[in-house]
Amino acid sequence: MVKHSSRIELKQSALKANINFIKKKIGKKAIFSSVVKANAYGHGIESFVPMAEKAGVHHFSVASSFEAEEVLNACHEKSQIMIMGIIYEEDIPWAIENNIEFFVYNYDRLPITLEAAKKVGKPAKVHIEVETGANRTGMPAEEFPKAISFLKKNKEHIVFQGLCTHFGGAESLSNQFKIDKQKAKYKEFLKICKDKKFEPNIRHIACSAAALAMPDTVYDLVRVGVAQYGFWPSPDIYYHHLQETDKKSDGALKRIFSWKTDIMDIRDVPEGDFIGYGTAFQASHKMKIAVMPLGYSNGYPRALSNRGYVLISGKKAPIVGLINMNLFMVDITHIPEAKVGDEVVLIGRQKNNVINVSSFTNSTQLLNNEMLSRLPSAIPRTIVK
Repeated sequence: MVKHSSRIELKQSALKANINFIKKKIGKKAIFSSVVKANAYGHGIESFVPMAEKAGVHHFSVASSFEAEEVLNACHEKSQIMIMGIIYEEDIPWAIENNIEFFVYNYDRLPITLEAAKKVGKPAKVHIEVETGANRTGMPAEEFPKAISFLKKNKEHIVFQGLCTHFGGAESLSNQFKIDKQKAKYKEFLKICKDKKFEPNIRHIACSAAALAMPDTVYDLVRVGVAQYGFWPSPDIYYHHLQETDKKSDGALKRIFSWKTDIMDIRDVPEGDFIGYGTAFQASHKMKIAVMPLGYSNGYPRALSNRGYVLISGKKAPIVGLINMNLFMVDITHIPEAKVGDEVVLIGRQKNNVINVSSFTNSTQLLNNEMLSRLPSAIPRTIVK
């Protein structure tokens, strides 16, 4: 098999540690739903889902029916899949057929779901997502009572699997007043269910940030995204954890991801010459540079031009010149032992040095999530112990 220009390694032991840590925080009763949208935040659905199952997770949340199918092809038949975002009308029968749960956020979707369930001859499992203040997707309060009446009337064809909402910014303490309002509003919806004597099987509102910092948001299921991959949702959540545990620092969440390539070529550059396209970098002295076989088309941010660095022989090698579509150059004048074919760490650890996704994203103004989810699915992912 021909080789790709870079590779991603995923560490099973780190994932297991993360999942155990989060489970300890949320308690034994809540279902751990692993959020694997955006190609498992760039980690790769195909590789990540079996890793999560091995670590004891059997519920997966995705953003679309397309992603649900990817999980379906990768997961064990006992695992459950939940679509939190777009499911086209024509895909509803397929979801019902495959026992896939999905969010419903407007009343009009319910009669359509009923028809599909009758046609397939199996009950549909729906989660009613309600509007509590994020104003993205969510059923408005005025539609909700008739939705509950509809579900109650057609309960042999539609299972009221869940009642849920989505927080708009639980990772930041500055949003606390908004989150508190959302929590109160959600309880109002729960009360309507109680009054109508028709309650959901599962109640869920917590994302990673809420699950780690707000115990009162942990109902029957928790949707864990960024934290399972080893990232604190924000500095606020990390410092909250430190206060809670009375620690100065804590490496409880471990990165499972590292990204590597190899030196493609090494060249000597005379003083005064320019490196790469344009005049973005001029050699102020005689330099030795290494050429990397990837660029922005492979998900390596162009904004790291003349700013980022890689690890070679455990030493930091700064990027010189502009990052191209499929090549960039680094200065290895101070690493005389470097040779063509040597391993290069783009993100991860090498000897005593480390490059974090955050060091990447701080200098490019990208979010961790944005950076990772942009990584092409063509880059091979390998699981390591």
